[in-house]
This record gives sequence, C-alpha cells and structure tokens, in this order.
Amino acid sequence: MRGIIGFIAMLQGALGFIGQVFFDSGWGLLHHWFDLPSPAYLGVFAAGAALAVWGDVDKKRKRVGPGAAG
Repeated sequence: MRGIIGFIAMLQGALGFIGQVFFDSGWGLLHHWFDLPSPAYLGVFAAGAALAVWGDVDKKRKRVGPGAAG
C-alpha cells in the first residue's frame, strides 16, 4: 500500500513542479487544494519516492521471510 501511495505522491509532485516551472500553470491535483511553491513539489516527489522504496523493500523482505540471509 505504501508503494502505491508513494507512486501517486511522486506523480503529483512531478506534475506540480513541471507545471509551475515550465508552463506557469498548475498540473495535478495538489494545486486545487494547496498553494505550494515549486520546491515544495520537489519535496512531495522526494517523500513519495521514499514511500515507494520503503514499500518495495518491505514487500521484498516479507517475500524472503524472517531470518533469511540476503
């Protein structure tokens, strides 16, 4: 579940940043609810990337099982 939420956050962060910096308009959903500066969208992207990696590592850890060398 973390991976999906992370991917959505990455997408919204990237869309918001690209829309504000290159096209001077808001893209994605976040600009409808929040008035964020461009660096904040990069922060949303980074937080989403961290969630996606955390979810992927957790999923792989559960698949291998506890106590397995890896």
